[in-house]
Amino acid sequence: MPDCGKFTASMWDSALQLLHSPWAWALYFFCAMLIGISKTGIQNVGTFAVPLFALLFGAKYSTGIVLILLCMADLLAVIYYRKQFIWSEIKAMLPSAFLGLFIGLFVGEYIDDQTFKITMGACILVSVLLMVWGTNKAKNQGEGRDFTDNWWYAPMFGLLVGFSTMIGNAAGPALTIFLLTRKMDKYTLVATGAWFIMILNFTKIPLQLFVWQNLSWEGFMLNLMAIPFIVLGGFIGIRLVKIIPEKEFRIIILTLVLASSLMLIFG
Repeated sequence: MPDCGKFTASMWDSALQLLHSPWAWALYFFCAMLIGISKTGIQNVGTFAVPLFALLFGAKYSTGIVLILLCMADLLAVIYYRKQFIWSEIKAMLPSAFLGLFIGLFVGEYIDDQTFKITMGACILVSVLLMVWGTNKAKNQGEGRDFTDNWWYAPMFGLLVGFSTMIGNAAGPALTIFLLTRKMDKYTLVATGAWFIMILNFTKIPLQLFVWQNLSWEGFMLNLMAIPFIVLGGFIGIRLVKIIPEKEFRIIILTLVLASSLMLIFG
């Protein structure tokens, strides 16, 4: 019968060896806090942590490390926002998002990081232009939400979100653009985004475990150490949503979308 105590101690030792300096540990915990903030408050803040995680662990292995952190933060967010999400918006994107996951699962074996970053950044910028064009069209013609009610609109963003979260845990910008065009209040926007991404992230666990094989017990142990920082970030995010006015909140997250897309292209 295996000695569970020795196994656990060995895993902790291996986890501690994943980071090699105080600065690396500080950066890791800071990124965990950013993820917490992005899940419960200012969406897309967490996108800036993605290249930092890649710097710490390497691009592909980092997606496994980040996935478990994201799932932990997702649970915190959906517990807090358990009643404020809109299921119909989630349901509209889910089928194409699952398709995007499986496309990303296989494309991820062949596409290099730089090509992915440029492609995703360009797609996000196009999404922003679509949002601006659709908004102006509605204002000029009095069409209300007709533009975003087109049959292809939600599936298009679902596919983009599923693909980008599978390849690089970078679904935030595309999802934010979709939710912004649905004219939700800030609490509903954050809640709907949190529930949608949680479903995708937990779906990714078996895919990355058995296909990409980049999830490990060492990474899980390392993630456990970051829980206090995720929770701290979560509470900061909740507080920010409460104190930032509705209009300014939308401006901030749209600005972060643009900044993160430019970072993907030129970073």
